[in-house]
Amino acid sequence: MFIREHRRRRVMERPFPGEWKEILARVPVLSRLSDSERGKLEDVTKVLLAEKHFEGAHGLAITDEMRVTISGQAALLILHRPHDYYPRLVSIILYPGQYVALHREETPIGVVVEGEQVRAGESWSRGAIVLSWEDVRADAAGIRPGRNVVLHEFAHQLDAENGDVDGVPVLPPDRYPEWERVMSAEYARLRAAVEAGQSTFLNPYGATNPAEFFAVATEYFFTAPVRMREAVPDVYEQLRLFYRQDPAGEIHAPDWVIEL
Repeated sequence: MFIREHRRRRVMERPFPGEWKEILARVPVLSRLSDSERGKLEDVTKVLLAEKHFEGAHGLAITDEMRVTISGQAALLILHRPHDYYPRLVSIILYPGQYVALHREETPIGVVVEGEQVRAGESWSRGAIVLSWEDVRADAAGIRPGRNVVLHEFAHQLDAENGDVDGVPVLPPDRYPEWERVMSAEYARLRAAVEAGQSTFLNPYGATNPAEFFAVATEYFFTAPVRMREAVPDVYEQLRLFYRQDPAGEIHAPDWVIEL
């Protein structure tokens, strides 16, 4: 533990290259940060870059633009939270674009269905995140409010830190009842609306299961916060407390302190 923390402090002491600053400056979801928060985000980004392995698939050559774009957004999720830099995550695998993965699902009546599925990303509970660089780049540019595959898959990593990917991340003990009440109710409303063919504010994919609901809600919280606060204020409030950020409100909240 001491050696790891010493190594991380050494990494944080290194200057943040100007080229990396330019890469992060092109990501609109990071633009609302204060100067102080930006410095903290750069520190977290440096540690993630030092500790996580990036690997290209289908011949994709990994560049600093890829590594910094992904790590900077992953750092945003833990900027004000107690954290250990996504401890279950070892590798980030990048495909040039969307890819085909084997899919296995058990239906409500117990029938197991297997097949292939086109994906932009996936998160494994231990070891890896897989992403489509084409989608990462489009989402980082802010082209699709409510869509951000990096935030989505890294939210799954936070969800998995307590051992279960169930839409309930690690919370202070007194926060669980309210989280369960709010998130379960909104998840049920989303499912009912999707099943009835009604339009919804949140992406219908969030109705898949509670884990996907949490990940989808996280995407909206950071990329369309004002609209989310208006459409689903109770969910917004739960995420505000969880992430210790208020992207729809003030640029920064000085009473929130990053805990490493």
